[in-house]
Amino acid sequence: MLIAFKIKLALACIVGVAGPTALAPIIAELQTPASFDGPALTEIAPGTLHYRDSGDHLRDGRPAEAPVTTIRFDRPLAIMTHQVSAADYQACVDARACRALDRDVAVAIDRPAVQVSWLDALAYAEWLSLKTGHIYRLPTDAEWAHAAGSRFKDDGVAVDDANPSRRWIARYEREATLPDDPKPRSFGSFGLNEHGVADLAGNVWEWTSTCFSRKLQDHAGHVIKTVNNCGVRLAEGAHRAYVTDFIRDARAGGCASGTPPANLGFRLVREQPAWSQRMAQRLNRLMRTFRA
Repeated sequence: MLIAFKIKLALACIVGVAGPTALAPIIAELQTPASFDGPALTEIAPGTLHYRDSGDHLRDGRPAEAPVTTIRFDRPLAIMTHQVSAADYQACVDARACRALDRDVAVAIDRPAVQVSWLDALAYAEWLSLKTGHIYRLPTDAEWAHAAGSRFKDDGVAVDDANPSRRWIARYEREATLPDDPKPRSFGSFGLNEHGVADLAGNVWEWTSTCFSRKLQDHAGHVIKTVNNCGVRLAEGAHRAYVTDFIRDARAGGCASGTPPANLGFRLVREQPAWSQRMAQRLNRLMRTFRA
């Protein structure tokens, strides 16, 4: 390990980035206690996603189907393999950086933290970032869908666009067929998806950073105007749900329409700083030069 560090240091000096600021992450990596490496992560490879846009869409004043677009992810996405556990969230509570869980939530290392609001999730992400030195954040809805893969549920409703009540009923009936399973289960109960991410689209809906939006379409179906309401956020699970950011239990209110989520939880994405990516690229190029 010491030899590897010396090689890193020597290469960094050669490429001109071995100042104290640039070297801090390398040194911090060596000094980080082995007992806390941060949450387990799964890396999703770059790729494309056929994604139905979120939010309400209107065309000529009537509800319209959201368009499906192709999104390209050019970088790997590092997302938590499991949701944030109740025990890990409790550590944030004990540090007085997060609001306490409700009394009926079991605090266990193998069960997700549930009945947490979007604001609670944001506070935990900020605390974890400070504790680990890495940047953790909630995923966007598109990132969540990319990580979910085949577990992502397309919420399109192929019902007469001119009759909003029929569309609403069709959506409600589809969601009402989901089993009523309110008790949070231990990690792994809903299995892994094809990427190795656990328990997606089970009975815990996961907060994303995406705001609720209302979008106006032209006659061709292209979005020409977007109005965001960031007091309401999108939660992903067995279906999409739009929930007010301070709501902890969507069954008690706060869900815009359809069957409310049984449980509100979350998992985080770990961001890779741009400067570290550039440094890694330069070191990789230099190593290839040495091998040649």
